[in-house]
Amino acid sequence: MRKEYKNIKVIGFDADDTLWVNETYFRDAEKEFAMLLSQYETPNKIDQELFKMEIKNLPTYGYGVKGFILSMVEMALELSNYNVSNAAIEKIIVIGKEMINKPVELLEGVEEVLEVLSQKYRLIVATKGDLLDQERKLEKSGLLSYFHHIEVLSDKKEANYSKLLNHLDIDPSEFLMIGNSLKSDILPLINIEANAIHIPFHTTWAHEEIKVSEKENESYKTIGSLLELLPLLD
Repeated sequence: MRKEYKNIKVIGFDADDTLWVNETYFRDAEKEFAMLLSQYETPNKIDQELFKMEIKNLPTYGYGVKGFILSMVEMALELSNYNVSNAAIEKIIVIGKEMINKPVELLEGVEEVLEVLSQKYRLIVATKGDLLDQERKLEKSGLLSYFHHIEVLSDKKEANYSKLLNHLDIDPSEFLMIGNSLKSDILPLINIEANAIHIPFHTTWAHEEIKVSEKENESYKTIGSLLELLPLLD
């Protein structure tokens, strides 16, 4: 089934792993963390327990690197029975700071696509994460000039998107969301009768993974890269 996007006025872009690389850095940090605590548990067990801690802490810390760092510190204390060294805690903090200071690596075709689409549509960023960190990445990316509005959401559920569309004063049928997460960027939009296009990233956080039926797949389109957007919206 070919989706038509004739009525679109505003296009929203997820940021992490849609405009630039992000999740890869978390996987690398998890490996460093597992090596750091290898005397206490196996890498697989450490990874599982860290994930549980992150999910437990989401209501308190929200999404982003800072909450991830705090979850690593808490997990290190628990796994070591509170015997972890000060040097190891310091190393965890260093891992987090290195993540925050990573250069912004744009994904293929990002600037070309934004340049073309910004001539016809109002473009916005709708992303989760820490406000300061996301603002910093947007500044580093050199993409700010393409966007009419930046929205850093505490979560990406139907209610969050509905509130955003009300703020933008547009009907759901006039909004198209582009993102890599089915759970956060695609299905909530379909559920409020907006439009969404899925661009999978090769690495996905377990919390964002979801199984969908073939029937649900018919409600949105999946493409391989941002460059494939241009002929769809021509």
